[in-house]
Amino acid sequence: MTMTHYMELLAVNQPWNLIMYMVIPVALAEALVATEFFTVFLRGADAGGWRTWNKLIGIVLGFYFLGIFLNLLFTVVPTIEWRGIADVLAVGSYLSGVIPLFGITLLELGVIGKGKTADEKLKLHFILLTVFLVVAHVAMVFGMVDPMIMGWSPKAAGHMGHMMGN
Repeated sequence: MTMTHYMELLAVNQPWNLIMYMVIPVALAEALVATEFFTVFLRGADAGGWRTWNKLIGIVLGFYFLGIFLNLLFTVVPTIEWRGIADVLAVGSYLSGVIPLFGITLLELGVIGKGKTADEKLKLHFILLTVFLVVAHVAMVFGMVDPMIMGWSPKAAGHMGHMMGN
């Protein structure tokens, strides 16, 4: 079985790559989802503490993922010898998570959405979070696929690829 570069990135340099590229961002994203639910459910004065945590997690997660994005974009992506469409979808979806996550950070910092009401900002925050969850799950699903199932052949590519993150 051949792995996508997404899965390979998580598998090499154990446990550090797994922690840095999966555990930390997923734990923060799940915490963001949880605080988002409580913020929406308890709207108003009762949501104060949850909203504060939600804002803090949104800012931290956005900057953290921006760091991951920049690191992978400049150190790993240029060296990838793509293993077909599954590989492109997995890596591309993972990296695209920076758009909604950093969008949340910019929203929380007041860089975007300045003229919006609190409800409009909450709706935008919810949409951005939902977009991130979708692209993250697309990355996970295609990341776990053997690229050969989707038509890639190591013989046609002339190599067996290389290990990411070494």
